[in-house]
Amino acid sequence: MCATCGCDDHHHHASTETITLEERVLAKNDLLADLIRGRLAERGIHAVNLMSSPGSGKTTLLERTIRDLAGARPVAVVEGDQETPLDADRIRRTGCTVVQVNTGAGCHLDAAMMSGALDELNPAPGSLLFVENVGNLICPALFDLGEGGKVVIISVTEGTDKPLKYPYMFAAADLVLVNKIDLLPYVDFDLDACRRHVAAVNPGAPVLPLSATRGDNVSSWYEWLS
Repeated sequence: MCATCGCDDHHHHASTETITLEERVLAKNDLLADLIRGRLAERGIHAVNLMSSPGSGKTTLLERTIRDLAGARPVAVVEGDQETPLDADRIRRTGCTVVQVNTGAGCHLDAAMMSGALDELNPAPGSLLFVENVGNLICPALFDLGEGGKVVIISVTEGTDKPLKYPYMFAAADLVLVNKIDLLPYVDFDLDACRRHVAAVNPGAPVLPLSATRGDNVSSWYEWLS
């Protein structure tokens, strides 16, 4: 998939040259991300990077959040997807301004994509800007987008041990949301163990259980955002 972030199949054959190239790509990305951060700060725009594996309920949470926060402050969305416009269409139906970035075979958004999306979106000063990253718990962790906060979403339908399997992603998180808690009675998911696993890789990150469909505890999520 992606030679840059090391998730391609042949990565174990990587030479020193490849590693130097990766470092250069990431360094270039981080420089651009810092410029984006300054650009957003100037306009009082707060950007939140939402990351998860596919099917965690990212888009559902985003739809609910946009509808619930309507009128409180302007909201804009950068929607990262490999191919289809399905998620962007769902967000558009909430009445929110959205720009879709198709990454093709790419497994993450990067600062250059973010910069182009911002040019197109031109979010109003004081906006809350959500970035829905490509569904994947490996590559997006490495690429700074100039965002103000990284939020990792997992759902109770996934394994309790996700934070141990994907330590880089969870170590980078400013907040971990555990979605679909309305399904807890029907699945084998240990919330306390999950909290311990998150604390093992990222002692400072708060863990917030919620249900995007039913609305349990979404107010805590909104408090964190504000």
